[in-house]
Amino acid sequence: MRESTAPVLVLGSMLSIHFGLAVGKQLFDTVGPMGVVALRLGLAALLLLLLHRPALPRTRADILLVLAFGTAIAGMNLVYPALRYLPLGTASALQLIGPVTLALLASRRTADLALAALAGLGVWLFHLPGGAGLPLPGVLLALASGASMACYLLLSRQAGARSAGRAPLALAVAWSAVLTVPFGAAESGTALLGTRALTVGALVAVFATVLPYSLEMAALRRIPPRTVGVLQSLEPVSAGLAGAVLLSEHLVPVQWLALGCVGAASSGTVLRVRGRCRGRPADARLAGD
Repeated sequence: MRESTAPVLVLGSMLSIHFGLAVGKQLFDTVGPMGVVALRLGLAALLLLLLHRPALPRTRADILLVLAFGTAIAGMNLVYPALRYLPLGTASALQLIGPVTLALLASRRTADLALAALAGLGVWLFHLPGGAGLPLPGVLLALASGASMACYLLLSRQAGARSAGRAPLALAVAWSAVLTVPFGAAESGTALLGTRALTVGALVAVFATVLPYSLEMAALRRIPPRTVGVLQSLEPVSAGLAGAVLLSEHLVPVQWLALGCVGAASSGTVLRVRGRCRGRPADARLAGD
């Protein structure tokens, strides 16, 4: 796979994960937010372990990487309890502060810094429509999820560089399930075993975990985390679309302006990645090609 296709993988991952989030939010009345997290990660872990049958890590460095990677994935799922307080698009915009900050801190080019700033402006406009206040618990949970997302971007690149397969991802998701399933079981009890909960949970596991994480790991072998961080500024677009279609969460004009900002930042990043790829010699590819 060429480096120029990596942004497409990131965009596909975002669409998949936000429609999965929207479907998961529809289960809140049945199993609660942590119940959805338990179904999402528990079923995803089973599926990934069956598909890839990963060997256990042998070195201390590999063990620590899997544990850190899985903990970051578990932390990203704090977006689900945040959705109890916030619309999907707002929660996603707050969550994106983590990757955008990563892009700002890691950038060494003026153009990349400008794109990250444009994305940050879009995030600010999106989560503060009309200056309305937001519930503090939801804001804190979404920000914690965003910090975990930034860690996930860095760790998944390391995991992808160390292994060409999906073993690190399968093991990390399994560890994230170990961390989160007990909370879901405590919140929801036997409701997690209901037919509707398991069916919808399986859909969420595939579209919000297995598919997007696999696409992101493939992309992160070919482009740096700061580029993915700016690309993921398009998250509020896909989240707003998913919220409007599946949850009837409608956007106000200032939010459409925000979507224009993050869309422009994402498009600019795609063009820059493709431009660099055309002028790069074959032996300068990133690890994993």
